[in-house]
Amino acid sequence: MNWLSRKNKNKHELTTSLDQQRREKLAAMGAQLRSSRQEKGLSLDEMVVLTRIPRRLLQAIEEGNLAELPEPVYIQGLIRRFADALGLNGAEFASSFPIGTHRVSLKSSWKRAPIGELRPLHLYILYIFMILFSVGGLSQLLNANALQATKNNQNQPNQNQETVIQSQKFQPVSDINKSVNPQQVQIGLTLTEKSWIQVLVDGKVEYEGELPEGTHKTWKAQEQLTVRTNNAGGVLVSINKEKAKQLGEPGKQKEVTIAANTRF
Repeated sequence: MNWLSRKNKNKHELTTSLDQQRREKLAAMGAQLRSSRQEKGLSLDEMVVLTRIPRRLLQAIEEGNLAELPEPVYIQGLIRRFADALGLNGAEFASSFPIGTHRVSLKSSWKRAPIGELRPLHLYILYIFMILFSVGGLSQLLNANALQATKNNQNQPNQNQETVIQSQKFQPVSDINKSVNPQQVQIGLTLTEKSWIQVLVDGKVEYEGELPEGTHKTWKAQEQLTVRTNNAGGVLVSINKEKAKQLGEPGKQKEVTIAANTRF
């Protein structure tokens, strides 16, 4: 009985030690991911669009809040996708997060085990492989569905769109005069609300239509880009990969022209 008590105590101490390692490692990795995100000028809402991970899980990773996260093997997968979206080597970065191992005691025996016999270690490796495969497959499926939904929304004609375009009068705003790149300008749009968008590239209409919440698109021009919308508060604008800013007030019409030698 004493031997059994000592064994249970050692097992409890091992589990407690592993949980502590996970908390410490998650806190360090979360701080590093938050720092990298802030350096790139990205908000948590923009990371939700890029990673397809709920905001509460991204925040829990950054804050090192282990209690708000799922099983360790899923946490490792979430960290990998978070790091990949920030341009890091996600697989290498996430590999340092401890997910736990099972110890297998080997006893000497004159009888060799059958070749086809599955040991606990084999089953554990198979279990990890199946989980990683499922996470990767689910991620690809979600991305494919999101891309298809975006294409369908772009292809669906809006019966009232022509009337809206003719009736709307956009009030132009002054261009901003800070030199960035004299040869080319790039603009990135991230929609936090469904909005009607029109984009002119070097004076020609490149896109016109209603985009759903969560859409992220990028356009480039040699001379200038013009963006028009009927909901400035639902559009985040990033000029030449700088930090994204809200285009204007919610529900307001707005038109902005960015030349190759201007800065937002």
